[in-house]
Amino acid sequence: MRREPAHAQASELLAADDDRDRVAEKVRMAVAAGRLEVDALDARLTEVYQARTHGELDVAGRGLPDIGPRDALVVDRAPTSRFALGMFGGFQRRGEWVVPPRFTAWSMWGGGQLDLSEARYAEQETVIRAVALFGGTEIVLPDDIEVEVRGFGLFGVFGKRGARKHTKPGTPRVLIKGLAMFGGVVTRTRRMDRSIEKQSRPV
Repeated sequence: MRREPAHAQASELLAADDDRDRVAEKVRMAVAAGRLEVDALDARLTEVYQARTHGELDVAGRGLPDIGPRDALVVDRAPTSRFALGMFGGFQRRGEWVVPPRFTAWSMWGGGQLDLSEARYAEQETVIRAVALFGGTEIVLPDDIEVEVRGFGLFGVFGKRGARKHTKPGTPRVLIKGLAMFGGVVTRTRRMDRSIEKQSRPV
């Protein structure tokens, strides 16, 4: 009896939800890093979540690198920018940008996103001051940094006060403070270890 090659058998194994989530995160990270165009995101994710086997998942994740441990997070490089303003419009910082020791984000009748999931830091301690007036700012936080939130909401929402600690030496620490008035500053966490992104309760 003719036997199928081992790789053919493996490609026919049924994929689990965790497998699809892992490849979906590879797609999202590729878009964030500029490897894929934003326009390709929906089509790729549709392929991922319609895949039934590992072979179909391999096709959906074609050309994308695996997600591994991140390199040094504190780097000796000049900050990418120190200020962001969304006024009757929006702003976005994402990918491997270098966050300065002090960063200010204003959202006024507009919105913006600060994605720190692939960011590097100019110093060990970073303070992000986020102000939302009739607008909103979303901050995406990887789970491999320390985070503390001290913001205040006045007829608005500013996450949830609290802190997330890490015991690993050299872990960057980010303090988020500011004001949300008739607007919101929200956070969500991206898990870097198992490649699953989830909406979090603000840290």
